[in-house]
Amino acid sequence: MNPYALPATTHSYLARAAESLSEAIAAREVPTRYACAHVAALRAAAALLAARARPEPGTRRRRQKNAWALLAEVAPELTEWAQFFAGGAAKRAAAEAGSTRAVTEREADDLVREADRFLAVVERSLGLVPHVSTATRAVAMRAG
Repeated sequence: MNPYALPATTHSYLARAAESLSEAIAAREVPTRYACAHVAALRAAAALLAARARPEPGTRRRRQKNAWALLAEVAPELTEWAQFFAGGAAKRAAAEAGSTRAVTEREADDLVREADRFLAVVERSLGLVPHVSTATRAVAMRAG
């Protein structure tokens, strides 16, 4: 895919994904870290959808699908990623609602690393140079 031909919305979603990832890395509260990491992955998925998704001709309004289901359809090679992040949606909702029991610190740190990896996968699939990962280093520094 030609990175120069990407829609502006794709670049915007990628920038917002990076911002959410930075917020996750900086967050001291576990639920916030988890929620921001999940949102970062969701924004990365939205970037790819903005670049690749095309409405089917002749279709009228159909039942809406969530971003993870759409991602699996539009980018079948990312189905495992879509399933992984879809599985964390309920925990993200609980974390955003203020539940301190929704996720453990390990789950939050793991999700930060996975969201970071996913953002790089999306960037590569769009023909872009992946961002420099800071999530792994930041999570390691927090732990030790």
